[in-house]
Amino acid sequence: MTTHLHDKIFESFIDEKTINTAVKNLATQIYNDYHEKEPVFLSILNGSFMFTSDLLKNYHGLCLISFIKLHSYINDKSTGNVNSLIGLNENIEGKTVIILEDIIDTGNTLAKIIAQLKNKKTNEIKVCSLFFKPDAYKKSIPIDYIGIKIPNKFIVGYGLDYNGLGRNLSHVYKLKT
Repeated sequence: MTTHLHDKIFESFIDEKTINTAVKNLATQIYNDYHEKEPVFLSILNGSFMFTSDLLKNYHGLCLISFIKLHSYINDKSTGNVNSLIGLNENIEGKTVIILEDIIDTGNTLAKIIAQLKNKKTNEIKVCSLFFKPDAYKKSIPIDYIGIKIPNKFIVGYGLDYNGLGRNLSHVYKLKT
């Protein structure tokens, strides 16, 4: 199965059932670790919107949710620069914050977020990513919860896009080479 987005063709990579299982497993792991607390889930927009929604539907503890919007991609390549677009407005001092990322590749976005959060006097910061590219990761920040490890391929679907298209796909597709 393939999909055509702008000038590129993508082929089926991860099916909806596999994604749903990974999301449910992450929700269970986090619940087991934090069910006695009220963590603040910090969703990184735009890509994490589907992941965040599904994770929170499967998280059965009390929690807060907030959103921050950053970006570092142009077309299908990371620029290496992370631009903050919409900041965090909630008071998270003394709280456990769990960052929800759709995908972590180089780690540049994650490093920027954590640097911003360190000034907020949080109690604890944890990182949860649905997709993780270990071969592309260049930081030493621990990723506490990983849904699916993938090779260093450009992917779309389930919130991830190519120049705005593909976020609504229920499956994940990789760039056809």
